[in-house]
Formats: sequence, C-alpha cells, structure tokens
Amino acid sequence: MKSLRNSVQLIGRLGKDPDVKSFGKSKKASFSIATTDTYKNAKGEKVDDTQWHNIVIWGSLAEVAEKYLKKGNEVCVEGKLVHRDYETDKGEKRYVTEINVNDLLMLGSKQK
Repeated sequence: MKSLRNSVQLIGRLGKDPDVKSFGKSKKASFSIATTDTYKNAKGEKVDDTQWHNIVIWGSLAEVAEKYLKKGNEVCVEGKLVHRDYETDKGEKRYVTEINVNDLLMLGSKQK
C-alpha cells in the first residue's frame, strides 16, 4: 500500500502560468492553484470559500508543466505537504507551505 503518512491530493485551477527555473539538467516549476468549497451560511446565503495552494514540481513533470499548463487550467495534483522557512535579505523570517508534487493529471482548460 502506498504510504499515507504525508499525502495530499488536490483538484484546482492555476492562478498563473508556471514559473520554471533550470538547475543544470533538472527543472523546477512552481505555481499556485485555487480550490473552492461552497456552503450556505446561517442566513442561507451561498458562500464560496477559496483556498490557494503553492505547488512545486521537479524534473520531467516540471517540463510537462512548462509545456502544457497555463493560467486557468484545471489540474489534479498528488504529492506531499512541506513546511519550510527562510530569511529575507532584510533578515525577516518567512514561512512557506508547499505541495511537492509527484503525480500530475491535466483535467482541462478554463471554460469561456
């Protein structure tokens, strides 16, 4: 059985074209996707709750993302949740949560 200890699956739409960087022969693609849940509040009004997720893809999947993914495309990603921190040039500590993808499924482009 596949390990379920740190596994994330999301279906969402790209908020921007992938940002692709090369590191020698390897590539890294990063972008964000939006997932939206809809519910009714206490007044019975429909509420859309949109969450943004940072996505990172390495290697041959990054090349696929670079070639085929565009803003508005719907994708399904599977990977693991990673928390990391870094320090800015001004000495400020920043925290980042990302999905490191190991499987990608392209579902379609945004409807007009």
